[in-house]
Parts: sequence; structure tokens; C-alpha cells
Amino acid sequence: MIELSKSFYFEAAHTLHRKIDAAPSKRIHGHTYRAEVSLRGEPDAATGMLIDLAFFVKALEGVRDQLDHHFLDEVEGLGPATMENLAMFIWRALKNQMPQLYCVAVHRDAAHETARYWG
Repeated sequence: MIELSKSFYFEAAHTLHRKIDAAPSKRIHGHTYRAEVSLRGEPDAATGMLIDLAFFVKALEGVRDQLDHHFLDEVEGLGPATMENLAMFIWRALKNQMPQLYCVAVHRDAAHETARYWG
């Protein structure tokens, strides 16, 4: 069993309605996010690869383009722009292209926060 992961960064703004520290979150603000997408399975016997990395890169670029430098409140299908919803959004965007999809993690490295989704 092999696990292969690839990360990408995106910058995005959003608002968030919270019950604590609510005022700053209601204003438009932004973060640098790092998404890590992990695949798991057995490598192909002929190629020795779990997935061709060029295909992996192209699929991640597609989902990154939906998020990078966007106002997350307006991204269709995301819901409230939480790290949890971002992880699930990325999973849904990739699951049909990558049957080996195992886990999506969204990190806010500056805040030392991570949300993981296993589908």
C-alpha cells in the first residue's frame, strides 16, 4: 500500500458568522491556505506509479483555480467558508477523477490549524 500526497497553496477572502470573536470574522478578511491531497492504493505493476503525477497536478490546478484569489462566500457549493467545508469541497471536486482519493487536509499554517476529511 502506497500513500502519495501533493499540496497546493491558495489565497482567499471570506466572512464568517461566529458566536465568539464575532466582530472581526464578520468583516471581509483573508488567509493563506495549504491544501494537502492524499491518495492511497497499490501502484500499477506496469508503470510503478499510483498515479501519473502530471494528472495529479492537473486535477489539483483545476480545484485550486476555483478557490485561489476568490471570495469564498461566493464559491458555489462551498457553504460557510470554514476549513472543514473547504476540505469537503476539495474532496467532492476530486473524487470522480481520483478513485484512490484517501484524505484531504486544509491547513492554515500561520495559525497552526488543520482540518482533515476522509470522505
